[in-house]
This record gives sequence, structure tokens and C-alpha cells, in this order.
Amino acid sequence: MDRRPYIIRFGNDGWHARLDEDFTRENVARVADALGLLWGDAHPGATVFVGYDTRHGARTFALEAAGVLAGYGLDVRLSDAASPTPAVGWACSREPSAVGGLIVTASERSCEYGGVLVRTGDGGPAPHDLLDQVEQLIPNIPTAARGDCTEVDLMQPYLADLISLVDDEVITAARPRVIVDPMYGSGTGYLAAMLRGLGCEVSEIHADGSEDFGGIHPEPADPWADDCEQEVVSTGSDIGLILDGDGDRAALVDETGAILSPHELAPLLLGYLVEGRGETGRVVTTLSCSASIARQARRLGCDYTSVPVGFARIYREMLEGDVLLGIEEYGGMSLPSHLRERDGLLVCLLAVEYVSRSRESLGALVNEMRSRIGRMCYTRRDVRMDSASTQAFRMILPGLNPEAVAGMSPVEVSHADGLRLQFEDDAWVLMRPSRTDPIVRVYAEAPSEGERDELLEATCDIVRRGM
Repeated sequence: MDRRPYIIRFGNDGWHARLDEDFTRENVARVADALGLLWGDAHPGATVFVGYDTRHGARTFALEAAGVLAGYGLDVRLSDAASPTPAVGWACSREPSAVGGLIVTASERSCEYGGVLVRTGDGGPAPHDLLDQVEQLIPNIPTAARGDCTEVDLMQPYLADLISLVDDEVITAARPRVIVDPMYGSGTGYLAAMLRGLGCEVSEIHADGSEDFGGIHPEPADPWADDCEQEVVSTGSDIGLILDGDGDRAALVDETGAILSPHELAPLLLGYLVEGRGETGRVVTTLSCSASIARQARRLGCDYTSVPVGFARIYREMLEGDVLLGIEEYGGMSLPSHLRERDGLLVCLLAVEYVSRSRESLGALVNEMRSRIGRMCYTRRDVRMDSASTQAFRMILPGLNPEAVAGMSPVEVSHADGLRLQFEDDAWVLMRPSRTDPIVRVYAEAPSEGERDELLEATCDIVRRGM
């Protein structure tokens, strides 16, 4: 009996599969086939950039995709080295003939996974309607046709642009001591070299090219951030900078070894952009982001827009203009004046500039922010269900409108993306079925851990009962 071809589906952050199962050269070629057909027909001879991260076989998969794309008459430019995702997006945005980009990366996932991201001609994320077209065009068997691609240096122009966006004199004068942790990912070497060029005292860890990532997940969060936290304390450094596997997200570690959550990092950076650099514009977040960001935006007089989950929704707001900062729940941040896509390396450079300019510790800056906007406690839990139950919950969700959760009555209800209930003290909950997995994601935030946990448990019960 013939084996049915594996069905490829794109989520909000691309297509991913295990390297020992469905992430194969054949399936990567099938994705490239669909993109080549779509882009080649609409934009004959257009430029496509192809990049890849540092995980096992990534360059081989990228070469396969580049050859397939070139077979459709496209001008394919393959990175000559592993490169962060934002570098590929930046290259697209600066090349007038570019129609898009493909990056072989599984971002923050463990070494067992591979993945493919798609970028548009301006470097932004591919919208769902384009990915839907790609899925429809994926053949059961990839074409045998291959073309030639050109290898190019994507990194030096991109890094030069990043350096131009920060105040080198301020950083050089302060000479902060910095620990850089690229988590064995595609940011390895690049961020550390930029900071050394700016006069910082830099030590880089997790940078020895380990394709199994030394057993960690390249995600800038605990427990994977433990080594960086310990290194900051043991060396007496001023700040730790952590990049995820493909360099589009970052985290900061303060001088005491405490990692900043994304829900603290985002309002901290926003405050610096407005008060420290005099920048203006709207703040755009997803519905699952912390209320701390909305509080900071109100305090600073910035217009605030909240959109359904998925960075593609933030991207659409950026196309409307007047956006200072776009923020997703996992800590990815975009300054559209630089690129309509997340860029962890730029976030790190701006954080170093902030600490250098303020002449205060990162911990003190965070405490000052908390005193101005108050404290919020955030959490998320995935409620796993079978596929039928998940689909049934998805069907009843538009009519779900509980009068109270954990004894609290909502003051605002939104069905824009699942069900989001807002309460008087800025507390909120969100129930949102996954697009690709049999999971309902439940978010809760409140001014105290106790209130947050009560809201979380009550909301999870609603999901399980399907009421």
C-alpha cells in the first residue's frame, strides 16, 4: 500500500516537525515547490533570500530549498553562513526586487526539530491567506528540477545598520560588562562582536557550535537561562543578554541574576524609547500580552492597539503606519522604523544603551518602572484535550459569556480571538484554542498571584466543562 504524503500545515510561527519524523529534505522541497510556483508565476525573476540557523542539517535543507526555488526562474540568494531570522527579513526589505524569503529554522524549539519560516518582500511575516495558498499548492511529490543560487553575505550590511541605530558614544563611555548567551543559535558571535566593537567588556557563553544545543532548548526563559543568570552573578557583570535560537527574541538578566519576563521587558523598553530617546507612535500588542504594557502606554501618552494573537496581525497594523513598537506575548518586539519584524539583536543593543545612558543598574531601572505602573502577575496554561473536544469547544466559544469567573464579574468581553474577559482591576483571562494542536491555551493576569491563580483555575474549569 502506498504511504499517503505527509500533510504540511503552517502555524503562526511557520511549519515545524521532528527531524527524525517528518522534517525531511523531501518535505522541505515540497514547501519550496509551492513557494516557487506562487512567487515565480506572480513575479518572474524576482529575488528570494534563503537563510538557516545552526541546528543539525539546516544548511543542507536550505540548499535543497534554494535549488528548488531557483528552478522556477527566481533569483535565489543563499546566506553564506547561519544567520538570524531578522537578517533575512532585513535583506528582503532593502532589496527592491525581493518577493520574499525562506528561513530554515525551528527558532526556540529543541534540537530534535526543524522548521521553515516564510517572509514577504518587505521582510515581514507571511499573512495567513498567503500561507493558505502555499498549503494548497504543496505537491505530493516534489519536482526534480533544480536551479543555481548565489551565496551572499547577509550579515555585514545588517549588522552595520544595527550599529547605526544606537548611540555608540554613550555605550563606549560607560563600557558595561556584558554576558551574551546566543544559546548556540544563529546569533552566535554577531551580538558579542558588535558589543565589543562598542567598547563593552563581553563574555559569550553557549557559543561553541553544538548542534544539539548542549541539551538546552534555545529559548530565552527559565530553566534554559540558568547558565546566563549564574554567569552574570559570578563575573559581577552589569547585564546578561539572551537570544533565542533564530535571534528574533531576546531576554535580559539583571545584575542579581534575575531574568526579566517579557511582560517586564516590553514596558521597560517602551519607556526608554519614549522618555530616553524621544520617540513617538502607537503601541500594538496581541490580546495575550500583559496589562503592564497598556499601563505603560497610558502613562506615556501613547495610543494603544490590541489585536488577535499572531505577529501577522501586528504586522498589518504596522502597514497602517504610526507604530512605534509591536509586541507579542513571548517577548518578540519590532521597531517598524527598522524592520516590520521582531529583532532580538536590536532589543539587546537598545537595552545596553539604556543601562549605559542611565548609569543605573538594570535592576534599579526595573524597580523604578514597577513603582510607576504597578505590579501584574501573568501566567499561561495549556489545557490538553482530544481533537473532538477541542473542536466542540471551538464551536461553542462564540456564544460563551460567563457572568462571573472566580467570583469576579467581567467589565468587558471580547470574542475577537477566543474569549477574553476583562475585570475592573486590570485583571483578565483569555481562552483560546490552538490553530494546529488539540489544546486550549488559557491565560490569566492579575495584580496578585492569589487572584491570578484563582482566575486561572476557574477558567480552566470552564474549558474542561465546555460550558
